[in-house]
Amino acid sequence: MKAVIMAGGFGTRLRPLTMNIPKPMVPVINRPIMEHVVELLKNHGFKELIVLLYFQPEAIQNYFQDGKRWGLRIDYIKPEADFGTAGSVKKAQPYLEDTFLVISADVLTDFDLEAALRFHKEKKSSATILLTRVKDPRAYGIVITGEDGRVLSFLEKPTWGEVFSDTVNTGIYVLEPEVLEKIPPDYPFDFSKDLFPILLKEGFSLHGLIAPGYWRDIGNLEDYRLAHMDVLHGEVNLKVEGTRINRVGMDVWVGEGVKIHPRARLRGTVILGEGSQVGEGAYLHDSVIGPRTVIWEGAQITDSVIWSNCEIGKDARIKKAILGYGVKVGSIASIQEGSVIADGCLIGNKATVSSGVRVWPYKHVEGGAYLTGSLIWGDRWTRNLFGNYGITGLANQEITPEFAAKVGAAYGTLLKKGQAVISSYDGHRASRLIHRSLMAGLLSTGINVYDLGQVAIPVARQAIVSLEAAGGVHVRKSPFNPQVIDIKFFDETGLDLPPVREKAIENSYFREEFLRVSPEEVGTISFPSRILEYYQESFLHALNLDALRDARFKVVVDYGFGTASTVLPMLFGKMGVEVVALNAYLDERKITKSEEEYEEALKTLAEIVVSLKCNAGFMLDAGAEKLFLVDDRGRILSGDESLACIAYLVLKAQPGKTIAVPVTASSTLEEIARSFEGRVIYTKTSSSAMMLEAKKKEAVFVGEVKNGYIFPEFQPFTDGMFALAKILELLSLEKAILREVSSLIKPRAMVREHLACPWEMKGTVIRRLLEENARNKIVALDGVKIYFDNSWVLVLPDKDRPLLHINAEADTEEVARRLVELYLKEISSWIGVK
Repeated sequence: MKAVIMAGGFGTRLRPLTMNIPKPMVPVINRPIMEHVVELLKNHGFKELIVLLYFQPEAIQNYFQDGKRWGLRIDYIKPEADFGTAGSVKKAQPYLEDTFLVISADVLTDFDLEAALRFHKEKKSSATILLTRVKDPRAYGIVITGEDGRVLSFLEKPTWGEVFSDTVNTGIYVLEPEVLEKIPPDYPFDFSKDLFPILLKEGFSLHGLIAPGYWRDIGNLEDYRLAHMDVLHGEVNLKVEGTRINRVGMDVWVGEGVKIHPRARLRGTVILGEGSQVGEGAYLHDSVIGPRTVIWEGAQITDSVIWSNCEIGKDARIKKAILGYGVKVGSIASIQEGSVIADGCLIGNKATVSSGVRVWPYKHVEGGAYLTGSLIWGDRWTRNLFGNYGITGLANQEITPEFAAKVGAAYGTLLKKGQAVISSYDGHRASRLIHRSLMAGLLSTGINVYDLGQVAIPVARQAIVSLEAAGGVHVRKSPFNPQVIDIKFFDETGLDLPPVREKAIENSYFREEFLRVSPEEVGTISFPSRILEYYQESFLHALNLDALRDARFKVVVDYGFGTASTVLPMLFGKMGVEVVALNAYLDERKITKSEEEYEEALKTLAEIVVSLKCNAGFMLDAGAEKLFLVDDRGRILSGDESLACIAYLVLKAQPGKTIAVPVTASSTLEEIARSFEGRVIYTKTSSSAMMLEAKKKEAVFVGEVKNGYIFPEFQPFTDGMFALAKILELLSLEKAILREVSSLIKPRAMVREHLACPWEMKGTVIRRLLEENARNKIVALDGVKIYFDNSWVLVLPDKDRPLLHINAEADTEEVARRLVELYLKEISSWIGVK
C-alpha cells in the first residue's frame, strides 16, 4: 500500500517555533511530528510513502532520506507552487496506480488505518473521509453522513451559527486513482472545498467513517502544548523513546545518559530526553524536556514543553509554556502561562515574561526586565480578532494605538499597493486616536487613505462606492459599553467585510509579516470635500418627494447625540417634514447608552410625541444604522412589530415582491407576504448575511428584529436615516399612520431566552438536535430551527460568547414559553447544567 504525506505547510500559526524549521519537523515528545505519522503508516502495513514538500524541503528530506531506517521507501515531490491540498496530490498521480491514503504530516493520531481501508473496500467507495468528533468544529470542515456512511453534505469552517454537527473532516482520506482525474493540473485545488463537492455532485461513491481513537490537528501554539499533555496523560498511543520509571506519584521516561538528582521532585508524567540533567530540589510536573537540557537547582517546570539544549537557571519558574532550541533562562526568572520563547533566546536573571507573550528567535530579555508584549509586535495575542461587531476591545488597553497600527498594516498587506481605502470615526476622541493609528498602519504598506473624519456609518459606506475605494474602516465607541471600541471593516461595495476576508486579516496579523514599502511608496492622505453632498443627493433621488410633501408629517426625531445630526436636518426641509429634534448635536460623552438609558430615551421620546400631538417618533443610534419607532399614541414598537409594519407597507406598495428577513423573524411576515402575493427569503442572523442578500437585489426590503433595515434600491446596507424617510414615504402613499398599520397585523407570541453553553459543547448540542428531531421539518441555515404545528423553536449558538439563544414562536405566549423551557431542560441535560 502507498500513502501520500502532505508536508508542505508553512506553519505560520506555530510561529515563532517554525521560524527555523518546517512544521513537520517540530518535535512532539522529542521526535519530529512527521516521524509519528511515518511510524503510524508503517505499523498499518504501508510500504511506500510519497512525501509532498514545499516549504524548507531540505530539512525534511535530510532527516527522513530514503526511508530505509523505518523499513520503508520514501519518494519526494516538490511542487513548484502552492497548489492546495488536492492540487498538490495531483502531482503524485504517476506514482498512484491503486488505492492510496492521504494524510497530513502535522496531525497527531492513532487511528486504525487498516480498519479505514477495510471500510473503504466494503463500501466500494471512490473516496472515504476519516471523520472525528471535536468540541469546537469551527476550524474544520463539517461532514454529514447517512446511516450507511454515505456523505450527504459539507460545510467548510463554519461560524457558530452555521454549526450543525461536531463531526469533522480529519484530512485523512482513502482514495481511488480515478478521483485524481477530477483535479485540474497545475491549479490551486482543495479536497474539501473543491474536489469532494464535485464528486458528490457527479454521483461518485463518497463515504465518511467516524474513526475511533485520538486525533488532534496541531493548528496553533496552544494545540501544540495540549497535544503533549494528551500524550503524557495517555490519551494517544505513541512511541515514547527511553526507559520507563513508574513509581507512586510519578511516571517518568528517561533517555540514555539522563541524570536526576535524588532530591529532585518529579510528579505526574515527565519525559526526559537523552543527556538531560535535573538538579537538586528541582520540581517537574507533566512536562517534556528535550535532549541535553540542563535544569538547575530549585527550578520549577509545570505543564510545559522544552526543546533540546536548553538551560533553566536556579529557582526559575516555567508554567504552561513552550521553549525552543537552545533557550537559556536565568536564575529566579519567570516564564508565565501561554508564553512561547523561540530558538536561541536569553532570558536574564529575575526577568519575567508575562502570559501569552511570544519572543522571536535570538532575542535577549535583560535581567530584571518585565516583558508584557512580544519583542517584535505581539501586544495582543488572541485566537480570533473579529466578532459580531468587527474587532472589539477595551479602549486604549486592548485596542491600543500600537495594536491599531498593526491591524492597519495587516489589512493593507492584503490590498494592492497604491489602492485607496476610506477611514472614518464617530466623533469620540478615543475613536479618533485609533482611527489615526489605523491610517498609519495602512500608509506604511503603500495604501492611500481618504480621511472622512467623523461621519455617520451609512455615509462612510456610500463614500467607498462613490470614491471607488478598495474598502474602508470605521472606528466607533461601542453603543453598549463606554469602555469598548469597535473597528468595523467594509469591502469595496461598502458592505461588511465577509468572514473569509476577516480571516485573511487575522492570518496576516498573527503571521506578523507585513508589507513595508520604501519611503517614496508610503501612502498619502486626502480629504474628499463633497462626500456629504453626494449622500444627500442620492438620498433624495431615491424618495417620492411629492408624496412626502403632500403628507405634511410632524414627527419627533431623537438623533442620539450622533453623527446623523450632521446629515438629516437639512434633508427634512426638502422632504416637507416638520421635525421636533432631540439631542441633535454631537456629544462624545453620550454616544454610548446602557440598556436602561436606551429605554429611558425611548420613554421620553414617546411622551413628547403624545404631548406635541405628532404623527410618530423615531430614535436613531449614534452610528445612524438602527432605527426605533414610536406611534402617535406613544406606544413603543418592539423590533418584531416594527419589522412587521415596514414589511406590510413595502408589500402593500409593491405586491408580488420579495422581502428578506433573518431566521429569528416571526412567521407573521409570511402571512403578510401571502396576503400581497409576495415571498419571504430567510437569511442568517448576521448583518453581513443580510447585506449580501440585499446586494442581490432580489428582495425589495431586508430587515431584522434588532431595528436594522435595508432598502436595496438606495443602498445594500443598514441605514437608519434612509429607513426613517422611506417609512414616512410609504405611510404617505398609504395615507396612514403607524398605529393604523400596526392594528392591521395579527401578532404571534415570541419568547426569547439564552442558556450558558461551553464553547466545546456547541457542536455536540447542534448535532443532538438534528439527530433527535429528524422527523420534524428542520432548517439549519443558522443554528437549528425546528418546526411544529403552528409553532417553531430556534437554537442559535452565539458567535462571541459561550451562549445558546433559544427562540420560540407560537399562537400563545404559554405555548411558546413551554417550548423554550422544554429545550432549555433538554439541552441543559446534554451539557451537564443543573
